[in-house]
Amino acid sequence: MKSITVIGSGFAALTATRRLRALDASLDITLIAPRPEFIYYPSLIWIPSGLRKGEDLRIDLRAFLLRNGIRFHQGEVTGLEAGGRRVVTKTGTVVNDGLIIASGGRFIKQLPGVEQVILPCEGIAAAEAIRDRIQALSEGVIAVGFASNPQEPSALRGGPLFEFLLGLDTLLRRQGRRNRFKLVFFSPASQPGQRLGAKAVERLFGMMHDRRIETHLGHKLKGFEANKVSTDGGEIPADLILFMPGLTGSDWFDATDLPRSPGGLLKADAHCRVQGWDKVYVAGDSGSFPGPEWMPKQARMANRQARTAAANLLLEVAGKLPERTFKVGLMCIVDSLEDGMLVVRTPKRTVSLPPLRLMHHVKRLYEGIYLRPYR
Repeated sequence: MKSITVIGSGFAALTATRRLRALDASLDITLIAPRPEFIYYPSLIWIPSGLRKGEDLRIDLRAFLLRNGIRFHQGEVTGLEAGGRRVVTKTGTVVNDGLIIASGGRFIKQLPGVEQVILPCEGIAAAEAIRDRIQALSEGVIAVGFASNPQEPSALRGGPLFEFLLGLDTLLRRQGRRNRFKLVFFSPASQPGQRLGAKAVERLFGMMHDRRIETHLGHKLKGFEANKVSTDGGEIPADLILFMPGLTGSDWFDATDLPRSPGGLLKADAHCRVQGWDKVYVAGDSGSFPGPEWMPKQARMANRQARTAAANLLLEVAGKLPERTFKVGLMCIVDSLEDGMLVVRTPKRTVSLPPLRLMHHVKRLYEGIYLRPYR
């Protein structure tokens, strides 16, 4: 019986385990993560408004693991040995015949004062902190922005920040308090959001203009204080700051000889195999993959990479050459709490629709469909 280890408990990791089990019922599969839980990050945007609570998005995986015959090793990974055949954790070592790394990315917290701001996509606690701060404020300035990894421009979380921004505007309008707040969107990029395509970006900034959301773009970020954002183009006074820095690789990568991209992610080929490593694959935010510059870091791509990694790993374990590749594509609904703008992008075309109320409900429906196998 062949043993396969998957590191992580996010989108890529869980998709990989499901695909492995579907391809080979006899596999001995081990999932390594700090906790047997999955956080549905796309719906964090709805916590500040009360549309979702933290417990709605935290999924206990023990029943899923039991149903699918997957072992769970609770621990934090600290390194690899024997060319990846041994995964070292703080709670022991796991031996494998093949490995998929899907431990996610890590936010770059190098700007001075970054500890003073809320990083919305860090998890449930961050989204709840936004909710509580909004409730406590009677008026003020809310600054919302994001940046990329300068060495890995694709490694960023831009879409959710647009959603937090638009959602806060909608929430304050519903509460009849919008006229007491100023919303400011900031980014060091002069034209942020370009991976969505020119038409979608035009619509986004048109929505900001219509909602009286100010912008501060194209100025290098210098740092933060509790009540301001500092840039080369001046300061933004703020009572609440939401900021998403760029992504880099997991900190445990530093204790290995795994090949790294300039931005700190794992170098992967078109088959999701870690370059130069035998039977070691990567999927999701942990990897740097060949593809167009607009290729997103989002759940859709992570799932595609995970299925590709699982299929190719089993081919390699069986003594064959990996042959599967993944399709590059972007699909998202930029939600505003009341409607959503659908964006679809492939290497051949880009489509974006004006905001529709239907798309908000489609996004909510998809959440339930996606989570069903894990509940």
